Amino acid sequence: MSGTTTIRLSDEDRRRLELLVPEYGDQSSVIRHGIRRLAEEQRQRQELRSLLRDWEAESGPVDEDAVAEMQRRYFNR
Repeated sequence: MSGTTTIRLSDEDRRRLELLVPEYGDQSSVIRHGIRRLAEEQRQRQELRSLLRDWEAESGPVDEDAVAEMQRRYFNR
């Protein structure tokens, strides 16, 4: 279902939108891409929460220090 939706943007958000238009084609495409990206991020967070619940059910609480070390080791390169 397609339709028209009105949104209010701050001046800063308007500038951001205009910076993205050349890459994505037009304002609507930028906003649609942003919505898809947010939906994907939400799906990933939900999957991570599910993984952590399963992990804790099998192995007990997650060790925050171990997680911080893994993050440092594998993601802060």
